[in-house]
Amino acid sequence: MTSRTRRPRAVDTHAHVIPPALVDAMRAGTAPDGIRLEEQADGSTWVVHRQGYRYPLLDAFHDVPARIATMERQGIDAALLSVAPPLFLYWIEAEAAADAARTLNDTLAGMVAEAPERFAGLATLPLQDPAASVVELRRAVRELGLRGAQIGPHAEGVQLDDPSLRPVLAAAEELRVPLVVHPYYVGATPGPLDDFYLTNLQGNPWQTAVCASRLILSGTLDALPDLDVVLVHGGGHLPYQLGRLDHGHAVRPEARGCKLKPSEYARRFHYDTLTHSPEATAFLIRQVGADRVVLGTDTPFDMGGGGLGDQLAGVTLSDGELAEVAHAAATRLVGPVGRPAESE
Repeated sequence: MTSRTRRPRAVDTHAHVIPPALVDAMRAGTAPDGIRLEEQADGSTWVVHRQGYRYPLLDAFHDVPARIATMERQGIDAALLSVAPPLFLYWIEAEAAADAARTLNDTLAGMVAEAPERFAGLATLPLQDPAASVVELRRAVRELGLRGAQIGPHAEGVQLDDPSLRPVLAAAEELRVPLVVHPYYVGATPGPLDDFYLTNLQGNPWQTAVCASRLILSGTLDALPDLDVVLVHGGGHLPYQLGRLDHGHAVRPEARGCKLKPSEYARRFHYDTLTHSPEATAFLIRQVGADRVVLGTDTPFDMGGGGLGDQLAGVTLSDGELAEVAHAAATRLVGPVGRPAESE
């Protein structure tokens, strides 16, 4: 990272929460889909999903002062909050999912309101009901002031390029807000990914690459020219296989549903920095431009990547490029997050 006398303002676009109302429901045994809390022998509390996934309930998930303290340690000035992906709830009954999304979005907006100088928020949507998702996206943006939505790369197997989900994508385009695509799972995945935590380590980037490839090859991005899509985890495998997509587009008739070569759509996406490799992130910036790359930490999950300095250690960028990744690209994408210092 280029040397500066003062670090740039850092805006984290990949920052997860579990809104307090859901934590309270877990404690009371009334959370949707049977999500519950389990006390451990060491005194810690874990979130347990009925499908098998479990993780520690860190204070930084739901307590605003604890979250701000974590951000201070990371050198993060402001964060775009989104619910933890296991809370997408695409697998429950549609009406219950819509109710849950409203509650999650209301309480996430409440967290933002506790510290508006540090936070903005992204909605969650009940994607199993596209019509309800459109209604909730409009409400979340227009009434709650949320800046877009975080969604899965599919909704229980229904891919984002499926015609049934086109109204959701079109509503985001109309509202001029981004859709942040984040992989999800709550239980075991049959097959070779079930061992060694590969569901996350390789499954997450694979899910993202498949989703983005389908949005390109299906012509969805052609049909929605102003849609903003953000790919977390550095875009998964996509940026590193664009040449293969181009070759397939040239030689395979099945891969010709888009107007341009697939690589020419690379800058239709934004990508976060979370590759766990500064060299890989540097390659990503060279591929798509610093103005399409935004800081993402995945806080507070254990697969997080640290702050700006940690993620770009050893990467040489101009001051302008560094400012893009740190905050400028995110600001153009969702508007100001928090309140920048007067000198920014």
